[in-house]
Amino acid sequence: MMRLIVLTMMVILPVTVTSAQTPPPAQPPQATPSPEGIAAAKELMAIMSPDLVGQMARGLFAQMWPQVERSFGPQIDAATRAELRAESERAMQQFVVDAMQDMPQIYARYFTVDELHQLAAFYKTPLGVKALAQIPLVMADFSKTMLPRMAVFQQQLQGRLQAILEKHGVK
Repeated sequence: MMRLIVLTMMVILPVTVTSAQTPPPAQPPQATPSPEGIAAAKELMAIMSPDLVGQMARGLFAQMWPQVERSFGPQIDAATRAELRAESERAMQQFVVDAMQDMPQIYARYFTVDELHQLAAFYKTPLGVKALAQIPLVMADFSKTMLPRMAVFQQQLQGRLQAILEKHGVK
């Protein structure tokens, strides 16, 4: 589940390199975005999303399916395995479609209307189009390097947290 969450966040959040300038300090999100902000975010998502849902669903499924398949073991036949795979793919696609419904509201909380329009304009440029196509692939490659490290990290963190608990008399 942790891998699924990490991959989802990495794929959903577009990363762009715009210049060598220092970025402005992060602003806290707006509690309630304006209707204009939500509309601008919906326009941005329409530009960003043509295959974003498909890419995300395929990426998440590729990460999830081998584990699910291993859990079945050899006791199921090929036809059952194929039906399970098809249903899993369909469910993952729907999961991503449903999850993406929240994105305009989220974008509108973190970006101004003007910034959303600037992002939309960028994603219409040749570099923006390329970024939309390549960033999910870059992030998928990155997640492949990060995921093997996760088990070691979790063990190390668990040891550190356990040491703190023991220091405070909690066993």
